[in-house]
Amino acid sequence: MQWQTHEISNQVADLQDYNIFTSDTVLMTSLAQYQADWYQNTLKTSGQELGSSAVLEAAALSNTHLPELHTHDRQGKRIDRVDFHPSWHQLLGMLRKQGLHASPWSQPRLGAHVARAAGYFMQSQVESGSLCPSTMTFASIPVLKNEVFLFAELKDKLYSLEHDPRDLPIAQKKSILIGMGMTEKQGGSDVRTNTTTAVALGAEGRGQAYALTGHKWFFSAPMCDAHLVLAKTETGLSCFFVPRWCPDGSKNAILVQRLKDKLGNKSNSSSEVEFHNAYGVMIGNEGRGIPTIIEMANLTRLDCVIGSAGLMRQALVQAIHHARHRTAFGKKLVDQPLMRNVLADLALESEAATRLMLHLAAAIDAPDDNLQRAWKRIMTPAAKFWICKRALEFTGECMEVWGGNGYVETGPMARLYREAPVNSIWEGSGNVMCLDVLRAMDRDPEGLQLLLQFWNSSTSEQVRQMVQELKKDLALTEFREKNARRITQKLVLTAQAFLMSEYAEKDVAIAFTHSRMDAECGRVYGSLGSEISNTLLDHIISRAFTE
Repeated sequence: MQWQTHEISNQVADLQDYNIFTSDTVLMTSLAQYQADWYQNTLKTSGQELGSSAVLEAAALSNTHLPELHTHDRQGKRIDRVDFHPSWHQLLGMLRKQGLHASPWSQPRLGAHVARAAGYFMQSQVESGSLCPSTMTFASIPVLKNEVFLFAELKDKLYSLEHDPRDLPIAQKKSILIGMGMTEKQGGSDVRTNTTTAVALGAEGRGQAYALTGHKWFFSAPMCDAHLVLAKTETGLSCFFVPRWCPDGSKNAILVQRLKDKLGNKSNSSSEVEFHNAYGVMIGNEGRGIPTIIEMANLTRLDCVIGSAGLMRQALVQAIHHARHRTAFGKKLVDQPLMRNVLADLALESEAATRLMLHLAAAIDAPDDNLQRAWKRIMTPAAKFWICKRALEFTGECMEVWGGNGYVETGPMARLYREAPVNSIWEGSGNVMCLDVLRAMDRDPEGLQLLLQFWNSSTSEQVRQMVQELKKDLALTEFREKNARRITQKLVLTAQAFLMSEYAEKDVAIAFTHSRMDAECGRVYGSLGSEISNTLLDHIISRAFTE
């Protein structure tokens, strides 16, 4: 029996069946700036698919039906297999079909990294966990390409656009995924404390087979077909290609102890493993494991920036959609003056993050340009620190726009909020990133000067003023490590202000730069000053998301 107590009204319909690409003015107009507009039609098609109710449901399902570890089969044999809901493989299939795991390497051309970043940015707005194995595969390819004979065996399977979920030896697979195994219990980011050892099975050195014994405290995506692993030889830390299956077809002795019970990133299986004389092939020179794998780490850090910018974008879109359709105190939320201030401020932050991640991707396309190399080396860890950290506060503010409706797991906001911290932690947390920024500046002082000169060439007086303030902090060499977060913050804000002044609409750029320089504005979103007119606030919100 039912009693009707009220009529349901003023509840906002789910945002679905919209085009993630064509509703994003900043992303659409930025492609041509980096010679990547040749990818526009593909992104348009993908944007419609990603915004469909079917794909959004798959994203939710993959985070509801979590990975399950099976250590043994019915007969007691060790299998160490992780099973996933079909929605997980559906999402991986979409990533693979677009080539987001390999396209700049398999089909290099002008703007290739920007095109790939745009696709990754869009996919990250739908589901974050499935990005992990694609990112690691993407980042591993430049490392593996240096191993001529090994890469010849793997190339076609790495570049394949077909997802192959089967748990089989690499030789029997149509495509493969590559993971990473670096951190151990006692060290975390300090991998020099690793205790896992590798002993040669015959001849020693690069390209030779070794037996690995030890553990990894974070072993991302254990169902990947192989992992790049750090282990010690007599010479020091070396890098190894450790497949899930041995060349003879037997299961490699990588024992999955348990899956991590994480705050977010639930759809992706992160694990703890032990190596019991596991088979591996040394890649790179012996004792040079960290330099061998560092290029991979730099690329995964950029994907953390892209992924966080994507989370911010999706949280913003959800907040604007909600505000346009929810009424409070006699007006739509979006028509309330204070809410307009909040949404416009969030839109400025999201745009600046998007522009910076695209520019960093473009820098990879110009490896011989000294200025772009400085963007890559100095600004990638800086952006990883700032944008990933801003995403935490950003997603929380957007959740608050939804009120109590945002705090429950039946809507998208709670998952976006839980996803935000992982990019700030993975591949080096905040302090590690800031110290890496200092090291990058010390190793490339010429690159730092090129960046400062480039930013100082801005037509914006405010940007030039930010450069001068940054120089003052850089001059305090005695306190540089203590001030590393302050320096990194100023680096990113100066870079973002420059990019906004160069590429955004003039009034929008001025609003961003002025507010980020304004001490009265502070860190709280929605404190834009009265010099930013109501008309401009409305324009910023309208431009941010076209429904």
